[in-house]
Amino acid sequence: MRVIDEMPSVNPFNDKRDGRIIGWVSGGVASAVACKLALDEWGDRVELIFCDTSWEHPDTFRFIDDLEKAFGVKVKFIKSHRFSNPEEIWRKYKGMNFAHGAPCSTSLKKEVRIKEQETQEDFAQIFGFDNDAKERKRATNMLMNNPDLNPVFPLIAKGYSREDVFKEVQRLGIEPPKPYQHFLNNNCIGAFDAPYGGCVQGGIGYWQKIKNLFPHKYDYMANIEHEISRDKGEPVTICKDQRKGRQGNRLFLKKCEEWPEVECIDVIQGKQPITPFECNGFCNTLDLMDIMGMEDS
Repeated sequence: MRVIDEMPSVNPFNDKRDGRIIGWVSGGVASAVACKLALDEWGDRVELIFCDTSWEHPDTFRFIDDLEKAFGVKVKFIKSHRFSNPEEIWRKYKGMNFAHGAPCSTSLKKEVRIKEQETQEDFAQIFGFDNDAKERKRATNMLMNNPDLNPVFPLIAKGYSREDVFKEVQRLGIEPPKPYQHFLNNNCIGAFDAPYGGCVQGGIGYWQKIKNLFPHKYDYMANIEHEISRDKGEPVTICKDQRKGRQGNRLFLKKCEEWPEVECIDVIQGKQPITPFECNGFCNTLDLMDIMGMEDS
């Protein structure tokens, strides 16, 4: 098996040397620069694709428009035909953040990605993991678990750090999406004045920051936790405790009267993730239906 630092000339899974290369545009700066490097390497073989979750910040679409102008290519938009937004999925599966990943990522990113890649046998797929140690580990896991995709990581191959990514976006004369004014990512935050928004993979510090910046979003998501919990008959939470001796205990965004014993995230001094994360449909290591032991209908 090849290593993550390579820009391969052959797909080791099927020996293909030509064909389409999918560049996954997440709406974040890292995937944008990775796609630019892929275009520099392979030219018009690269097709840029964006999965729309319907909870994107509006400035994401300005950013993509700027990318199209800078790169001289069009970005293809695809989305789920089964679900309209993340909330529909959380309510259907009675959960927001399972042990092996987020169901919204599975349904709005992974399933849509698989449907698209089944349209033809591609040469490779491009992902925006940078040269940070944790990102390299994620890339290695993806390469081991998905060799058929021939995943390629141009930022790692070229040694791009997070700082290098922002410098490249600046060099291209493109302003990052507005969510970067507050966060390390651009994941499903919605318009700042919209009631909904926030990534269920963000962690305690991320949600504490949302509480301070966008209390209306925080209240909206806290209410969803409580409503799904009542429907399921047990606590359903986004976050879990990481304190010593309490690891894995559920933590509500706000206290819920039906489960007074379950604390909320205010009891922890959280911090934002020290590395960024872009939602790409690979936060799940197992199939959601296998995890939940139910049929998808």
